[in-house]
Amino acid sequence: MADHARLLDRLDRACRAGTDLVTLWRASAELLATAVPHFEAPCFFTVDPESGLTTSHFQEGLPEIPAAWLGREYAEQDFNSMNEVLASPQGFGTLHDATGGRPELARKYHEEMQPFGCEQELVVALRTRQGEPWGVLGLYREKGRPLFERREIEFARAAAPMLAEGARHALLAAQAAEPDLPEAPGLVVLDDSLALVSLSPTAASWLRELGGDDHALPVPVMAVAGSALGPDPGSAVVRVSAASGAWLTLHGTRLDGAAGRQAAVVLEAAQPTHLAAILMRAHGLTAREQEVTHLVIRGVSTTVAARRLEIAEDTVQKHLQSVFGKTGARSRGELVSLLFQTHYEPRVRDNEQRTASERPSRHGPMPG
Repeated sequence: MADHARLLDRLDRACRAGTDLVTLWRASAELLATAVPHFEAPCFFTVDPESGLTTSHFQEGLPEIPAAWLGREYAEQDFNSMNEVLASPQGFGTLHDATGGRPELARKYHEEMQPFGCEQELVVALRTRQGEPWGVLGLYREKGRPLFERREIEFARAAAPMLAEGARHALLAAQAAEPDLPEAPGLVVLDDSLALVSLSPTAASWLRELGGDDHALPVPVMAVAGSALGPDPGSAVVRVSAASGAWLTLHGTRLDGAAGRQAAVVLEAAQPTHLAAILMRAHGLTAREQEVTHLVIRGVSTTVAARRLEIAEDTVQKHLQSVFGKTGARSRGELVSLLFQTHYEPRVRDNEQRTASERPSRHGPMPG
């Protein structure tokens, strides 16, 4: 039986190596196979933490995920879906449990699993320790193999925040280095003595927002980096007010890569509005319509949406009907499917091409 504590320690080091996303997935796959034996390669997805929609897919041996598989996730309801697991308190689900031991009830079983001889599925939400979703892990087993055991599921759940932190750093670092989103994050890397190692092209403007530059880093940046390098390593997160009055979020992460121990600090808008900006530009949605759309994507009911927005349920419905009119969608499911196909599937395909050409994957909805 695998030593799970030792494997988790190795996985934590792999997630702190500061590598690109595909390198992280490949390093993790070997450790996952030892702790949770499964069919062929793990299936890794990243999601936009703002919307929960898929931004990349990686599975060794499958360079392009079929469009029908991706589209079905948002166009149809099925058992043990990624969205369902991402929204669940426990953060995992098996097809066996979701179907009461009858996996043949799921459409994915017939179209995505059975052709490869698979009968079991374990889906795990990759959420940071702060609860922010950055991805999903899917593991499969062939017909006749034992069910996923509680100990194996607990290993995957313990691995999930490590993988989420590693994916988050890889995606934000790639977007900071080669930005294609408005208000792209900035990345500052310091060594273990808090001396500047590197600065992404987008970081300079964020530093100026905090009253500093690359010669005199702002106090919040130094504080977050120092915390990340402290005796209790983890992700340090602070929210600070900039000179313009805007709020910024600083994420500090300790990296233990080939260059030794370092601190990476990501600077970004406190509430990323990449999707909202795209919805406004592409569909002309008002601010309130954007809020309603965001809740619909998350699967929030009309009653809960009204409570969160502090408006009447009828008003929520009126905004939703306006959104339908502007986007051409006829239902909530069609709206989510449309947004995915228009703004997120292009990101998935772009990231597949970037992987094929050995360039880092980026996150967020595809602009344009």
